[in-house]
Amino acid sequence: MAATPDAVRLAPLPPGEWPPEMTAALAALRPAEPRHPLPRRAPGRPKGLNVLGLLARHPALTHAYHVFNGHVQFATTLSPRERELLVLRVAAVRGCNYEWAQHVVQGGDAGLTSDEIDRIQEGPGAEAWSPLDRALLRSVDELIADARIGDVTWSELAAHYDDQQLMDLIFTVGAYETLAMLLRSSGIALDDDLLAYLSKA
Repeated sequence: MAATPDAVRLAPLPPGEWPPEMTAALAALRPAEPRHPLPRRAPGRPKGLNVLGLLARHPALTHAYHVFNGHVQFATTLSPRERELLVLRVAAVRGCNYEWAQHVVQGGDAGLTSDEIDRIQEGPGAEAWSPLDRALLRSVDELIADARIGDVTWSELAAHYDDQQLMDLIFTVGAYETLAMLLRSSGIALDDDLLAYLSKA
């Protein structure tokens, strides 16, 4: 993952300057009926305040996105590990340092090993992936390149996943492709507590 920062175009607001509407926007990230655990709060765990401060510039948009992303993260029909394979591959393909660093943390929570996280950079052609993991990673590459999962990859995925899981897969890639666009275009800087995770690439 390239460590060269982009020029800052939209600076994050510090927490003391977040508008009141951000309270509801943050709460929208928690779906009413989560299938998966919500993030752990532990001492020393990265907070990702810069991305939240960036989103605080547009709380109405953030509320809408968090409803969507709350499903993708916590109510998806995919497993957390499958979700994080997809998200980290989006970050790798898009060269999105912020997204990568945040999801190295979340990928570890979801059960991805350090070796697997390293191999995500190499993509579906890396050795040691299972056929299903390889198809998941390839689906990201195909969606980003052509906005369409290819026939071979679709057949492999459809042999394992039902319709809702296939839709969740596509929307997961889309959600984090959109976020990568915002993060790259804004030039947001990595928080100090995320810098160490950028090197895990």
